[in-house]
Amino acid sequence: MEELLRAQEETVLKRWIDTAGATVGGRADRAVLAGRLREIYQALLQSISEGGDASDLRGQLADLSRHQAREGFTPSETAVVVFSLKEAVYGLIESEEDFEALRGYIWLSRYIDDLGLFTFETFVSARERIINDQAEQLLELSTPVVKLWDGILAVPLVGTLDSARTQVVMEKLLQGLVETGSEHAVIDITGVPAVDTQVAQHLLKAVVAARLMGAECVISGIRPQIAHTIVTLGIEFGDIVTKASLADALAYALRQSGVQISQGPDRHVVVGLERS
Repeated sequence: MEELLRAQEETVLKRWIDTAGATVGGRADRAVLAGRLREIYQALLQSISEGGDASDLRGQLADLSRHQAREGFTPSETAVVVFSLKEAVYGLIESEEDFEALRGYIWLSRYIDDLGLFTFETFVSARERIINDQAEQLLELSTPVVKLWDGILAVPLVGTLDSARTQVVMEKLLQGLVETGSEHAVIDITGVPAVDTQVAQHLLKAVVAARLMGAECVISGIRPQIAHTIVTLGIEFGDIVTKASLADALAYALRQSGVQISQGPDRHVVVGLERS
């Protein structure tokens, strides 16, 4: 079988590329696919000649799986690309009556089946890593830390607050406090759809973590529905200051920072620093 694969290399490769290309339709770049399959074919020949050492071959298949996962192909489409090599090789021996060639093809077919299953499993693992990386990136993007004033940070939260996201909130908040030297932080939950006992515990953890860094937190965005839920559930925020809106929380943090806020006759807000 090795001699046949080497002697008919170009013929087998052409059939394999045509069959694999038809499997994935026009979604794959034919030149890129042809280059990858040629490398896999060479690794296959090396594996067979070395008595089954498939380390390089599996590495090539892993690269194919990761590439297919990033390009949006399915695990089945990726595995079928490997399985289609059997069809390309079978076209060489279907008209022959050589028993040894047929037995060699059966061995090769089983070998390719194992490689196809390996490709399938590698694809699934690669796609899971991609999904996890994207989820982490979304958590980072959905948890910005904004500098509202000298010494005052804000963390506007949007969406459900779970344990994983709470960890991200605390890390980014503490990092922001260290980088800016801020002593006050506003955690705005206007975009949080609901507050239950678990969400309240997550908020308290973030506040306690900030206090350990020497900063005080204000929780803003306490809407009437959320206030009613908090009272009904008997949730206690203790001595943590809460405000109805981000504007109220900012005004409170400014006063705590020693900034005097007054409203002029034309209803403009005048901000000035208090002198000691």
